[in-house]
Amino acid sequence: MAPSAMSRSNDWTKSLSDAQPVPYWLDDPGRPRPEPALTGPETCDLLVVGGGYSGLWTALTAKERDPHRDVVLVEGREVGWAASGRNGGFCAASLTHGLANGLTRWPDEIHRLEELGARNLDAIEAAVVRHGLDCDFERTGEIDVATAPHQARELEEWYEEISAEGLAEGIEYLDAGAVREQVDSPTFRAGLWDRRGVAMVDPAKLAWGLKRACLGLGVRVYEHTPALTLKPYGAGMAVRTPYGGVRARTVALGTNIFPNLVRRVRPYTVPVYDYALMTEPLGAERLASIGWHNRQGLGDSANQFHYFRLSADNRILWGGYDAIYPYGGRVRAEYDDRPETYAKLAGHFFTCFPQLEGIRFTHAWGGAIDTCSRFSAFFGTAHRGRVAYAAGYTGLGVGATRFGAEVMLDLLSGERTERTELEMVRRKPLPFPPEPLAWTGIALTKWSLARADAHGGRRNLWLRTMDRLGLGFDS
Repeated sequence: MAPSAMSRSNDWTKSLSDAQPVPYWLDDPGRPRPEPALTGPETCDLLVVGGGYSGLWTALTAKERDPHRDVVLVEGREVGWAASGRNGGFCAASLTHGLANGLTRWPDEIHRLEELGARNLDAIEAAVVRHGLDCDFERTGEIDVATAPHQARELEEWYEEISAEGLAEGIEYLDAGAVREQVDSPTFRAGLWDRRGVAMVDPAKLAWGLKRACLGLGVRVYEHTPALTLKPYGAGMAVRTPYGGVRARTVALGTNIFPNLVRRVRPYTVPVYDYALMTEPLGAERLASIGWHNRQGLGDSANQFHYFRLSADNRILWGGYDAIYPYGGRVRAEYDDRPETYAKLAGHFFTCFPQLEGIRFTHAWGGAIDTCSRFSAFFGTAHRGRVAYAAGYTGLGVGATRFGAEVMLDLLSGERTERTELEMVRRKPLPFPPEPLAWTGIALTKWSLARADAHGGRRNLWLRTMDRLGLGFDS
């Protein structure tokens, strides 16, 4: 490395000197106190396992569908402490991890899936208003930006394709000048602005607000209550916890990347660790230097991409790029902190926004994403329909988990609905192979994606093979 580059790198790392290794969203003095743990026996109509978005939306929706239904929710730690409290806060309408993934996998259903996704995001916005969820919900949309010539060409071609398919409503193509009028970075060459399909939220406040809404409707919430075992019991199910247990007619599992109580579901997901930084608040002059008057979420178009957004107090969240899979697929607290990734992200940040030189980062953190081989959620039942599960949101679950909650409740009711008839709901992704094949395949894929980014987007034989198998990693 040249001396000038070395000194510049040192400047980047200095920006991290005060960064706390905790999620910004969870570092909140207004954080609610946890509910007491379950001690002794409980009975209910519906037991929800997991206090993230998936479980919270399931419990809330179950009570809204039937106020007389007796609902219990158990959470192993605290509501919103894992992925739901440490993500970027992009609440997207897409149910398929983006339109491109959905069009590739379910072309015959894509118009229906897009319609259901739009309705789902509208329903989230309505719930925010109805329940008074104080979560900084902003319907700003999102811009997908190109930072390389081949990405700009691909964005323009993609816009033409979705326009021909009748899927471009509310989406605007921006050339280099137009995208830099929205957010000024010397790296931006083009963009697609989805004006209505994405909202920004404070993810932890959303989880805490959903918990409060559940309690208000009569859901009994027990925190620091991990579900240890799941077994049939008479006409229902029994779940054992450290200090007691729950007997329930039906069970909904929203446990994200943590080991599923239905063992056969476990091979369908692997943990991939994602990392983010949060800056100090930008003053008026700093903010004016980059524009961003419309406060959209942003993500670049590379395979190894960044996502970034403004918080309510005008900090910039900057995350993504490194996606780390730990050998064996283990979920461990020590993986939540990765200084080498923070240093890399800081360098990328100042490349994108050189006019923000001198800005400091106050928080740096990571967390596990429940990744599946088709990049969007899958669903199913077990124990003769008495247990339902949803998993595999692959980092785009802030909005889609509400749809997943509806699917789980539909499946538990045994009724055919517009959701349960979808091929996306009826079919599952391919499971991941055992080790060492899983680690080798994921490592080779990550290397190939980085190589494609460096060579004009050209996908090598490995990626083309994955495409043919329906495992075409694009993010």
